[in-house]
Amino acid sequence: MFPDAAALAAGVEEALGGPRARRRALANAMAAIADGSLVLDAGRTVAQATADLEALPGIGPWTSHYVALRVLGATDILLTGDVAVRAGARALGIPDAPRDLVAATVAAAPWRSYLMMHLWRAASPNRGGADAHS
Repeated sequence: MFPDAAALAAGVEEALGGPRARRRALANAMAAIADGSLVLDAGRTVAQATADLEALPGIGPWTSHYVALRVLGATDILLTGDVAVRAGARALGIPDAPRDLVAATVAAAPWRSYLMMHLWRAASPNRGGADAHS
């Protein structure tokens, strides 16, 4: 029922808001999926998928790793540059500078994706963050 990649590639620039470059990057990624030059499935490693995604114009590490998290079910993704991840770390008393955050979460590997979702939630007081019960 959901539109296939070719349909998304054809209509995404007109259907979505946001910066033109972002819409173009999404359209290009959908076109690559549609023509088979980009394969995103559970048979791919995170390294393979992120490298292929980042080879596309406008796709950087945050996006490629987010796709690996959501599409491949990668369990050890930690988006240290994500503002909400860092805010959640601060709210929980975890170092929030990217290198310090990585160092502080080494023991959570290979499950840092789950930790990251907890950090996202902690960043929002209205959704269970540190200030939700104050």
